[in-house]
Amino acid sequence: MNKFGKTLLTSILVSSLAVSSVFAAPSFDDLKQNKEAAEKKVETLQDEMTSLMAEINTLEEELVQTGQEIIKATDDLQKAEEKEKTQYEEMKARIKIMYENGTGSMLTKVFESGSIAEMLKKAEYVQAVHDKDRKCLEEYVETKEKIADLKESLEEDQKEQQKKQKEFESQKETLNATIEEAKAEVDNFDAQIQEAALKAEQERQSALAASSNNGNSGTTSNGSGSDYVPPSNSGGGQAIVNAAYSFIGVPYVWGGESYSGVDCSGLVLMAHKAIGVSLPHSSGSQGSGGKAVANMVAALPGDVVCYSGHVGIYIGGGQMIHAPDFGQTVKVSNVYGSPWFRRYW
Repeated sequence: MNKFGKTLLTSILVSSLAVSSVFAAPSFDDLKQNKEAAEKKVETLQDEMTSLMAEINTLEEELVQTGQEIIKATDDLQKAEEKEKTQYEEMKARIKIMYENGTGSMLTKVFESGSIAEMLKKAEYVQAVHDKDRKCLEEYVETKEKIADLKESLEEDQKEQQKKQKEFESQKETLNATIEEAKAEVDNFDAQIQEAALKAEQERQSALAASSNNGNSGTTSNGSGSDYVPPSNSGGGQAIVNAAYSFIGVPYVWGGESYSGVDCSGLVLMAHKAIGVSLPHSSGSQGSGGKAVANMVAALPGDVVCYSGHVGIYIGGGQMIHAPDFGQTVKVSNVYGSPWFRRYW
């Protein structure tokens, strides 16, 4: 089985596992793992497409070169045939002069020579002319045959290349369809993750409401000047992560803080609001308040990833959920550059 076939088989197996997991009502963590597997499948398929496109481009270049060589061979063959025809006609004309019209006159000139040496010289001349004509004609015929063989070989190569090109195009079409299916799986898992996060948030809110009814106090200000209000009963970092996941796919909207659209600090604000933590809608304030975390090694899921003018929610494994910029949506990305981390839970 070739590499392309193995890739498709792997895709089918991963898809089957993913579907099975969906029917088994996967947990939030299972959904994240399934999404990661689907994303890796997309990456593998896209790498396969890149390799296939490189082969297609190389083949197209070879087809162009072969076509040019066929054109040249056709032109050379035509010239060789013309030279052969010209040489043949000239040789016939000389033979006609020497033999048809010269059976008597040429022989007379030979035998009327003043000496044997002169006679032999004239006879040798006649033979030399004949030998030269024959040699030239044979060379032209040989050249023509070589060019004809080359042209035939090039045309066979062209047929094979065209056949291979059709096979590549068929593989490309199949691979494109498989990639689209894999992307749809990723989107499906995103939707399931968002739904699970929303459900978890609703359950948490219900629990908070019940706790509040039993006399639990709300949030109070810590007077730090950062507008950070710590919760009396925090749901923890994982609850922040779950809330952030519920915004996956939501478009970036400057100043937004709803499922209709959020910006980077709006996402962080809403994720913390889910556990009763009130934050200012400002990346600068969010990046300076709360508790400082030494580095990413010490960071925990739910911490705020901070940059100059940008923030996100750390989810562990060197990744974060953030609202990148205009024209994009909330998504999971690798933590990049040299951020600092703050904790509000």
